[in-house]
Formats: sequence, structure tokens, C-alpha cells
Amino acid sequence: MVAIAQARLSLPGRPYPCYTCCFEWVLWVGARQAFRGHLTRLEVPAAVNLAFDSVLFVAFGGPTPGCCGRRALCPGTEATCFIQSIVGEHLAAQARVAEVAAHYAQLGGFSPFNDLTCQQAQGVENLLKAQGVHLPVYVGMRHWPPYVRDVLRSMAAQHHEKILAVILAPHQCFASWEWYQQTVAEGVAALGNPRPQVTYLEPWYTHPGYIEAIVDHIRQAGAVLGQERAQRAALVYTAHSIPAAMAAQAPYTQQFEATAAAATRHLGRVDYRLAYQSQTHGTPRPWLQPDINDAIRQVHAEGYRDIIIAPIGFLCDHIEVLYDLDVEAQHTAAACGVTCVRAKTVGTHPAFLAMLSELIAARVLQG
Repeated sequence: MVAIAQARLSLPGRPYPCYTCCFEWVLWVGARQAFRGHLTRLEVPAAVNLAFDSVLFVAFGGPTPGCCGRRALCPGTEATCFIQSIVGEHLAAQARVAEVAAHYAQLGGFSPFNDLTCQQAQGVENLLKAQGVHLPVYVGMRHWPPYVRDVLRSMAAQHHEKILAVILAPHQCFASWEWYQQTVAEGVAALGNPRPQVTYLEPWYTHPGYIEAIVDHIRQAGAVLGQERAQRAALVYTAHSIPAAMAAQAPYTQQFEATAAAATRHLGRVDYRLAYQSQTHGTPRPWLQPDINDAIRQVHAEGYRDIIIAPIGFLCDHIEVLYDLDVEAQHTAAACGVTCVRAKTVGTHPAFLAMLSELIAARVLQG
């Protein structure tokens, strides 16, 4: 059965391997052979011994209305509490806390991150069900409810023993990968025995489904300029800036570059630039450069009149995208006299959700 799944059949018109039809066909044939044709199509998944019994999306989180439940004394707004959970409560960090909290206040005080992530999870769960894979998809956040530890406790109460975790970050460094794994490990350890087993889905930063979603949104953004101007526009990809020392110990920048190169090839272009955003200011450690605002000034100095920004390091349009690009970067572009359009993040693009569902389905079968 696994050998058949690894053949990775492709469907006509699909630019990437389709695990969906292969996975469902293997389940159907295997169960029919084992049970001599006495099962219906809907009964097959329950009868086959799947490698996992649940899926956990692990994500950053964002402030929503209501108490975070993290401490007894509230520091003020939900955004303030959220930011302090990330950068700390020490005095030196409070200027940054106030700065970012003001960004949230300007955009309504809360983040759409959690809702958008739940939409992604629901979309993937629906696609899995359509394939005959009836696995619940849970969502746990690192910095805001529903916290990973609480979701794991709920999953354990539902007797989930084999969890496939999906880290919702396309590029790997400590902050975007190992820190999530540590958070999950702490949540599992707090459960005592017996403890569920957690396995992680592999990175997918150049998977054709992810690239297809990126490219589609870049083309939609370019349509605002018109075909001729879009082809001449500077194409700038962004990811979250991280400390240079952290980047030196991880494949983060290489994976970011690989995603950008793959998307550019699919666009039929050769020219692109990489920039970083949302970095913490005023720290003694250097962070990855160039900042997106400096990149905008540079392309203007080179004579470009239009810029397309594609935030490929982010998976949904949350505050760091909505403020840092749609407000701050737009202000910089306007000051330079440059027209700047921003591509949407992959979000709930059908190709992105199909990719996740197909990778999950294949891993559920292969173990």
C-alpha cells in the first residue's frame, strides 16, 4: 500500500503530485481486500489502521477580545498583553511594546490571525473529509488562546494518541520552528502519562501548491498596475526579519531564497529582490537586512516607478502584514513617489489548502 502511495500519481492539469486520489484508492482497495467487500466507502477510513488519529496546527497567535488568562493582573489592552508575552516585560522592552500596541490600536485593537488560521484548519479538515480521511484538525497558539497546552489537554481528553503537528511557518529558524516544538513538548509533558505521540509534517517551502498560491496572488496584485507596468515593476519578496545570529544557525534565509526563486520562475521572470520586515528596533544585535522600507527607497533610486511586494514569509494577512506593509511601507512608497501594490498572503487559497491536505493525507498513510 505504501509503495503505491509513493508513486505520487498526477492528475491532468495539476502542476504537482496528487496524493489525494492515490491515498483514497489505496484505502479503498486495502480495506476491500481485508474485509472481502463488506464495507461501504464511508466505513473504509475507520477500518484501516491510520498512522495518526488527529492533526494539530501550531501557530503564533494574535490578540482577540477577552482576557488571555496568562496572569492575574492585566497590563491594559489585549494587544499590550500579547506583545509582552513575546518580547518580555522588562523595562527595556516597553518602548517596543508601546510602539507595536499603537499599530494594533490603529487597526482596531485586535488581530485577525486566529480567525484566519481557524479558517485554514477548517478548510483542510473539509478537504481531508472529501478524501475519506476523517481526522479532526485542531489549532493551538503559542502566544494567545487557544494555547497549545490547553488544546493538547483537550486532545488527550478525547483520547488522541498519535498527533500529526503542522507548524504554520514556511521557513525554519529557532523562532519559527524549534520554539514551536518546545512549546508542544512542554504541553505534552504537562499531561503526565500516558502521553500522546507528536510527529511533525516536513517543511514545504518549495512545494508546487504553495508556490502556485503565491504566484496567483502576485498576478492578482500586478493586475492593478496592468500587464505592461507589472512586468516592469520591481518584485520584492518579504519575510519576518530575525537576528542575524539566529539566521546563521538555521536554513531560514536559504529557504526564503528558494521560495522566492521558485515563485519567480513560475512567473516567467528572472529579477527579484529579498527584503525583511517587522524587526525589533533598538536592540544591540544586528537583524537581517534590508528592511522593506530601505528596499523601497533603493528601487526608487534605481528608477523604478512601481513595486510589487509579496509577503511570502507569512501565511495570512495579520497585523504585521496589514500595518508594516499596507500602512508603513505604503507611506514610504508614497514619499518616494512610487506606486506600491501588495500581494495577498497564501491564506485560504485553494492550492495552498490542497497542498496541506495532500501532504497530511500522504503522511497519515505512510506513517
